[in-house]
Amino acid sequence: MNSLKKTIKNHFGSFVFFYRYLHNRIFIAVCISIAVSVLDGLGLSMFLPLLQVVDNRGAVDAEAMGNLRFLVNGMESLGIELTVGFVLLFMLLFFLFKGIAYYFSSIYLVVLQQSFISKVRLKLLSALNRMSFKSFITSDAGRIQNTMGGEVDSVARAFGSYFGTIDQGVMVFVYMSFAFFVDVKFAVLVSIGGAITNILYKLIYSRTKNASRTLTTSNHSYQGLIIQHVSNFKYLKATGRVEQYGRRLTSQIANIEESRKKIGMLGSIGLAAREPLLVAVVASVILIQTQFFGSEIGTILISLLFFYRALTSLLAMQTHWNAFMSVSGSLENMQDFQRDIESNEEENGDIHFSNFKNAIDIREVDFYYGTSKILDNISLKISKNQSTALVGESGSGKTTLVNLIAGLLTEDNGEICVDSIPIKKLNRESYQKRIGYITQDPVVFNDTIFNNVTFWSEPNPENLQRFEETMEKASLSKFLKTLPNGKETELGSNGINLSGGQKQRISIARELYKNIDILIMDEATSALDSETELAIQQSIDALQGQYTILIVAHRLSTIRNVDHIVYLNNGKIESEGNFLALSKKHPRFRKMVELQEI
Repeated sequence: MNSLKKTIKNHFGSFVFFYRYLHNRIFIAVCISIAVSVLDGLGLSMFLPLLQVVDNRGAVDAEAMGNLRFLVNGMESLGIELTVGFVLLFMLLFFLFKGIAYYFSSIYLVVLQQSFISKVRLKLLSALNRMSFKSFITSDAGRIQNTMGGEVDSVARAFGSYFGTIDQGVMVFVYMSFAFFVDVKFAVLVSIGGAITNILYKLIYSRTKNASRTLTTSNHSYQGLIIQHVSNFKYLKATGRVEQYGRRLTSQIANIEESRKKIGMLGSIGLAAREPLLVAVVASVILIQTQFFGSEIGTILISLLFFYRALTSLLAMQTHWNAFMSVSGSLENMQDFQRDIESNEEENGDIHFSNFKNAIDIREVDFYYGTSKILDNISLKISKNQSTALVGESGSGKTTLVNLIAGLLTEDNGEICVDSIPIKKLNRESYQKRIGYITQDPVVFNDTIFNNVTFWSEPNPENLQRFEETMEKASLSKFLKTLPNGKETELGSNGINLSGGQKQRISIARELYKNIDILIMDEATSALDSETELAIQQSIDALQGQYTILIVAHRLSTIRNVDHIVYLNNGKIESEGNFLALSKKHPRFRKMVELQEI
């Protein structure tokens, strides 16, 4: 069984991959291709009766057509006199029907390709959306971007080349079948000629496939470097390191282009060798047919027609297959990538979460990254509409704990319950829709203020009123009135037209617009100046009692007025209480207060 699976994977893995998306429509395409080839073969078969009619002035020798004599016998049984006109008419009809079939074949393949690529993109997007956050943060961002971007286009080319190979392979088979009907000796010659040409192309295929795999790997690395180059551009520019980092990109570009060059050169060899091989085999067949088998000129001609068609299709098939090999690395990567993200799918419960009613109960929770224990026996209760701050030194587990509460991560031991229901049993999307999440780096889209806050809601009266109320809650109403275009003001890439405090307020407004129950702020003010921080703090204070607020903070000025503060150290809760009580009873917290001059 294992050997059978291995054989299928090695020889039919690509077909199985395409079949998963297209199912039996693949075989419909093959059947249409067979019809095209058969009609073409029948049209070509009429050349021999035509020659006989012209040479013998009306007499047609059906036996000279070998097993294809059924065509002539069938026409004569219908009382059709094989004149030049009738033979030409039948030939025209065969080629006309072949043209129609070819048209439908081409259109059908275009439809199949569009359907296939659309399904691939949607499946990748769906699988990525279901991927667990823990797996995502340890994944190669360059590979994700390259696979979901450029690699999809390469897979589209792989599809076209693969089915071009099948199409030409079907033609080779049909023409070979016609050849057998006419002359078995001819068919043997075709097989020998095809085998000879395949020796060269097999070597080209192997080297092209290896170059394709190298190209795919290089593209992953390049995309990863580009992501870092763009995200860290300000630092690189300010420190004069742009050129130094650029050399890494330059080196990777050289690797990519070297692989492309190799693939191009191998493809050129295949194309350049195609015509000489064809002529060489044709000349050999003519020589053998005339010198050794004493074949008649008519039989030789029809044999050459089928032979030429078969060999042309064979070489075209080899060209298509080499083109497929040039992007086979992308196809292999796509299959591996899909398996990887599907195997890391997030666990999801069945219980729909409508709204937060009572409390979040964290019970003896442990969490590991690999073998490193990040949280150790955490127990904590957070009541509805309570504001809670998590403080402690870097690496104490604050962000990890809020990520567990948000359902981004799953605890290894213990349990986190929301209204007495374990988060594991909740439908995560329904739960997370009730959560607002604001980080140190606010998320701002390259769009208008209205679309940023409402997440592209319809600008109907109800949503417009809700937008205005949200802007008031986030202390943005006055700012909005100063803008000439108001809510339609474009914010630029990553909010380039906004200050740090305005970005944070936009982020707060977006979360409040969602009609949330829980608002998580992870170091949301750590990158702001003191004046802006004070303004954001006032916005947070105004929201207390309306939402369940969780704040991760290093700067303590923003949490002076929260209901409850939890001090974490090395993944454990060391102390809890309000700001005044904790500053009295916990030395480390008191030292933080003194150092920050609060």
